[in-house]
Amino acid sequence: MKWRNFIAGMLLVVTIPHAQAQQQSKVYRLAIAAPSTPVIEMKEESGHSVHQPLFEELKRLGYIEGRNLVVERYSGDGRSENYPELARRVVHSMPDVIFVMTGRLTRHFKQATAAIPIVALTGDPIALGLVNNLARPDGNITGIVVDAGKEIEGKRIELLKEMVPGASRLAYITPQVMWESRFGAEARDAARRAGLSLLGLPLESPIQEAEYRRAFASAAAADVAGIIMPDIEEHVTYRRLIVTLAEQARMPTIYSYRQFVEAGGLISYGVDLSSLSRQVANDIHLILKGAKPGDIPFQLPTKNELIINVTVAKALGLTISPSLLARADKVIE
Repeated sequence: MKWRNFIAGMLLVVTIPHAQAQQQSKVYRLAIAAPSTPVIEMKEESGHSVHQPLFEELKRLGYIEGRNLVVERYSGDGRSENYPELARRVVHSMPDVIFVMTGRLTRHFKQATAAIPIVALTGDPIALGLVNNLARPDGNITGIVVDAGKEIEGKRIELLKEMVPGASRLAYITPQVMWESRFGAEARDAARRAGLSLLGLPLESPIQEAEYRRAFASAAAADVAGIIMPDIEEHVTYRRLIVTLAEQARMPTIYSYRQFVEAGGLISYGVDLSSLSRQVANDIHLILKGAKPGDIPFQLPTKNELIINVTVAKALGLTISPSLLARADKVIE
């Protein structure tokens, strides 16, 4: 009896570490796809406002690239005509989960697969036709919504008008497909309600440096009082160029994310991208642990943050009212 107990104990000692080792040796495959972000920026070390916090949170959850996580990175290079083929290539590689940036790109992944789990960082997923229900998406797509509601553009227009009181005409720079969609229509309606006209400056594919230079040159030639840069992934990719062009044109510009203001932009109003990216990592974690995307609700932003760079305002000759400064979540001196 004692001998049998000894053998059983030895088996227990050997079996438990073996089971733990098997669990720890599981290697997961994550694919990341973005419309324009270069693959070199899809890393923790890049300082990118989405990818750095994403990988920091994945690491905190126990996923280490090169150890138990393989990451495949894909970029559309700002060429929307390449999106269908990009989606097919990613799906063909059969990763465990796909992280896709923007609803425009996610729609192509929805067409390419109904089986591989997808986590999307997107605008309104219902308006984009990705899901029918945010609380229970049902299919293979879930994610985080960066669109803070259709009122957001109206709020940005009001803020820019408050900073430039004499403004009567603003420019709106966005991809052609977005300008022609309901998002562009909502921006135009918001401008009319504010008593302003809105000049659309649609970006054509490929959305790269030359297109931004053309758009800003057109804005300057049209003599607009300011520019609105909505929450578009391509804008984040070219954030430093955009801020430089706005500075060179001495053009008051409102952005969607704080990263633009921290890079030298005037003002931003929108969600905290870093926080939402950490939520993306948590959705990926849930899926890798067995959860179905259709059972994971889309998460909505709960707060918009207002960031103002007073140094840039002074350089542009703008006077910021005390009430506007008081409403700011952060003021950069």
